[in-house]
Amino acid sequence: MNKEINMVVLTLLLILPSFLKAQDSNFGNWLIYIGNKKINSKWNIHNELQYRNYNAIGDLEQLLLRTGLGYSFNEGKSNVLLGYGYILSENYLSNSEDKISINEHRIFQQFISKQDISFVKLLHRYRFEQRFVESDFKMRFRYFLGINIPLNKSNTYFVSAYNEIFLNLESPVFDRNRAYLGLGYKISDAIKLEAGYMNQFFESYNRDQFNIMTFVTF
Repeated sequence: MNKEINMVVLTLLLILPSFLKAQDSNFGNWLIYIGNKKINSKWNIHNELQYRNYNAIGDLEQLLLRTGLGYSFNEGKSNVLLGYGYILSENYLSNSEDKISINEHRIFQQFISKQDISFVKLLHRYRFEQRFVESDFKMRFRYFLGINIPLNKSNTYFVSAYNEIFLNLESPVFDRNRAYLGLGYKISDAIKLEAGYMNQFFESYNRDQFNIMTFVTF
């Protein structure tokens, strides 16, 4: 069984990047690092880096840096966090190959709740954002539901899926929805890798992404 899972994971990791390079479409690529530094049994520091591309790599869409201070309770099943994010967006002008740079500073508050249903792990995340986009101020609410399903007893390999909806506090209320499905590999208790497909649905169009994520706890 383990050999079969190894072959599936390796095949996906080898084939998908080649597939992406062959696409002449809006199929983008996100490279994501998410870190968690434990100060003690209660407090933690969140740190995050995302490099988002319009294509496979090399055409920057967004650079996102995020950090925050969190506090865990309920035997580690719940966490509240206050954070800050900086986002540099490279937006294409209409009917042009030219780009414009948009700077955003973001303050956010979030609450995470974890639960186990048999061998399936669920994660609920509620996030409220105050966004300073150039000279504009916006607020947004996000709800994230994540599912983790182990593929073997040691949870070395797992399936990861999530859906996240974004709602503005002003019109239009619906901002976007993200749906993701991927495969993960647990290198150690401190490091996990994931690769998968994400569809990002907006009010009038949608985007496809290939995500590669690294999770580090230290």
